[in-house]
Amino acid sequence: MRFGLTILPEHRWKDAAPMWRRAEELGFDHAWTYDHLVWGGLPDSPWYGTTPTLTAAAMVTSTIRLGTFVTSPNYRHPVTFMRDLLALDDISGGRLIIGIGAGGDIDSGILGGEPLTPKERVDRLYEFTGLLDRLLTQDHVSHRGTYFSAVDARTLPGPVQRPRIPFVIAANGPRTLRLAVEHGSGWVTTGPTVETMDEWWAALNGLCGRLDEGLAKAGRDPATFERHLSFDSSPQFALASVGTFEDMTGRASELGFTDVITHWPRPDGPYAGDVSVLETVASDVLPGLR
Repeated sequence: MRFGLTILPEHRWKDAAPMWRRAEELGFDHAWTYDHLVWGGLPDSPWYGTTPTLTAAAMVTSTIRLGTFVTSPNYRHPVTFMRDLLALDDISGGRLIIGIGAGGDIDSGILGGEPLTPKERVDRLYEFTGLLDRLLTQDHVSHRGTYFSAVDARTLPGPVQRPRIPFVIAANGPRTLRLAVEHGSGWVTTGPTVETMDEWWAALNGLCGRLDEGLAKAGRDPATFERHLSFDSSPQFALASVGTFEDMTGRASELGFTDVITHWPRPDGPYAGDVSVLETVASDVLPGLR
């Protein structure tokens, strides 16, 4: 099992830098930040850019992997985003992971975009992901689609990681699960929005079964495919207590998840908790769960 920690981009860098350093010191395998213009869970919070935050995080760490949690096509164009990713992958020494998902309506609405149906958001995600894949593996890329265009886009020098930076595709539905199997080195899920933990685990079991079917149909080796679980989309914050984290990790392992992700505890609101629980989990629990 590998362990991830999400640090929201809400802090001035003088306060955020020690958190990113500490995530590495605590032994987490990957650290993430949200990729939004505004996050609905904290609409009035200060908020900073994702790629500058990860670039700064790369400069104060040396081993932990760094990821977007998750990028969507709401305000990203694959060509311009590719340039940011190439720089970030280089600066981090090949430690970058790109979480990619369909996105909601808040970010696109800020830019004046028309609301999309769920089907249209997934259509756009397919186009975005396919074009970004080409931009990170080819040079002289041209594309004219429903949502994005590129005319002889140059992509040199290419990423540090080969054949490209890994994609971890956010998926809860059948079409996005197929996209994860097609383009992802891994999958990340939040599970459904439900009232109880039993409902959440039962739904995750069904999602894992559908993923297994998709991998088998595509002829992909399940042993080489990462499965990330976003703990804190459940009805309970994983770092509410040490015991809660241990129990949730055990349940995730039984379902075949290879990676679990929690959040740096906040003083109030979403992910409210005590940093001492995070410290204890890191020192006393993580070593025995790997």
